[in-house]
Amino acid sequence: MVFMGDLGGHFGRGANAFLKDYNFPTTKLSVGAFLGYHPSEWLGFRLALNYGNVAGDDALIQNKGGEEIFRKNRNLDFRSVIMEGMVGIEIYPTVLLEQESSELGGRLRPYGMIGLGVFHFNPQGTYVDPNTGQSTWVDLQPLHTEGEGFAEYPGRKNYKLTQLNIPMAVGIKYYFSQNVNLAFELLYRKTFTDYIDDVSTTFIDPSLFYKYLSPSQAIIANAIYNKSPLRNTPGSNFQVTDKRGDPTHTDAYFTLGFKLAIRLGQNSEWNNSTRCPLLRF
Repeated sequence: MVFMGDLGGHFGRGANAFLKDYNFPTTKLSVGAFLGYHPSEWLGFRLALNYGNVAGDDALIQNKGGEEIFRKNRNLDFRSVIMEGMVGIEIYPTVLLEQESSELGGRLRPYGMIGLGVFHFNPQGTYVDPNTGQSTWVDLQPLHTEGEGFAEYPGRKNYKLTQLNIPMAVGIKYYFSQNVNLAFELLYRKTFTDYIDDVSTTFIDPSLFYKYLSPSQAIIANAIYNKSPLRNTPGSNFQVTDKRGDPTHTDAYFTLGFKLAIRLGQNSEWNNSTRCPLLRF
């Protein structure tokens, strides 16, 4: 599972441009299970549950002397567990070109899928205790790092940790037999939030943390919302109202992996077939 958002990336301006800002070290394992129903050979329906992890880290950016230096100096990081459920429609376009399409053994079929999903996330960032030097992961949403819910920022509402997404997939499926197949699939999720990584807009006045949060939370929020080594440098672009993230692009994530499916039941006909995977990653 791979995250595409504000944190991390490569040279130039961060644009959440699919693979352009992909950092390999943030690739995480995901697993899941699904049930499929095929009323015809060219059409299928999928119900799936998936579990994975996403991450982003500005420290992974290589400084090439371009616009990426801002994100490098921003120095933020995050991680989050992703739990999701989805329903989708699968289309197998090449079935119309096949002869004896009910004979599946040894056959390859490309397909596409689109659906509707719901997912839960909980972004965490690293906090270094100034007394011990120990680094721990802390939940970011309760810290309101960009003033979400504060009266001074009426346009920044508290974001929900459970959101909708639109899963879109392309893949190719190989049938070992009528009852067993293996698919290789790219599954992309368009989301409607820019806060999977807790980064979206501008730096806020840190004194507000002490106004709205408990003393212990305020200390952590003040330390974690701006971890740039240039934070206290005048004119460094890491001051109050300066850019922290890009609200013009919502976050996204995708998986690239395998789906192993076994037909349930003894019916050898294509109609009313049901599939259940053993492993997905």
